[in-house]
Amino acid sequence: MPKSNIPATAKNRYLEYLGRNGLKSTVQRDIIIGEFFKTRGHVSAEQLHTALRGIHSSIGLATVYRTLKILADAGLAHERRFDDGFTRYECCAPDDNHHDHIVCLSCGLVQEFENDEIEELQRTVAANHNFRMLKHKLEIYGLCKACDEKKK
Repeated sequence: MPKSNIPATAKNRYLEYLGRNGLKSTVQRDIIIGEFFKTRGHVSAEQLHTALRGIHSSIGLATVYRTLKILADAGLAHERRFDDGFTRYECCAPDDNHHDHIVCLSCGLVQEFENDEIEELQRTVAANHNFRMLKHKLEIYGLCKACDEKKK
């Protein structure tokens, strides 16, 4: 498996997941995972497959989908669906910070943001409802400045 882009903690979690689930580390999966960890932002299986064509033309789209599913199940990728019908994946190495998203409904721009006050408010709401929060996501939908100005 390429070592340059994959944090050691992510590589270990991936290998542990494979072992627990009776799966093998294959050359094709390793190439896909190496390319995935190079990406920034949110990538679809189709986009990742296109990027991989030049590296290893024999990797099929179905293999990319299956590998991304393995990464999501192992806790190393988040599946994101931003109301446009497409599934995208985002790296979430074990040492990454939580963040939320703002999504433009016109052009599809996705911006990530972090806000400690929102995080604290969510913990407070959960506690006030006698609820132990395990995970959460916040997505704000609207128009980016450029799209808003076009519509005016």
